[in-house]
Amino acid sequence: MSARPPLPPFTAETARQKVQAAEDAWNTRDPHKVSLAYTEDSQWRNRDTFVTGRAAIVELLTQKWSRELDYALRKDLWAFDGNRIAVRFQYESHDIDGQWWRSYGNELWEFDENGLMARREASINDVPIQESERRILGPRPDAERGAGFPIR
Repeated sequence: MSARPPLPPFTAETARQKVQAAEDAWNTRDPHKVSLAYTEDSQWRNRDTFVTGRAAIVELLTQKWSRELDYALRKDLWAFDGNRIAVRFQYESHDIDGQWWRSYGNELWEFDENGLMARREASINDVPIQESERRILGPRPDAERGAGFPIR
């Protein structure tokens, strides 16, 4: 198994790098690419869904991005310790009917010694927004990397 740096134990700098790498990968909306950051037997709780393993992660993300159209995400480091990172995030997407949503959430991540995520727990709430209220318009530009975002 190959390492996926940065590796734990995390520092403030390497934890931020890990969070930005996750944001960048998720903004590709490529389930296979995203799944490579997780262990073969990674355990997830995503809202009310529980999955184990890369194949299940690919299936979950494929379904997710078929419903959440024009998905764009921002993640922000909240805390870290050893091999764990806590993240807050917001993303925007619209459904097939054209309703835009801003989704707010928190994630708890646990990594193995190779820097692969072995456990991910995500709590997410969705708020309907007007298209004119959007503020996440695609992947984060380089000039905004590391910038926080408003709570609402």
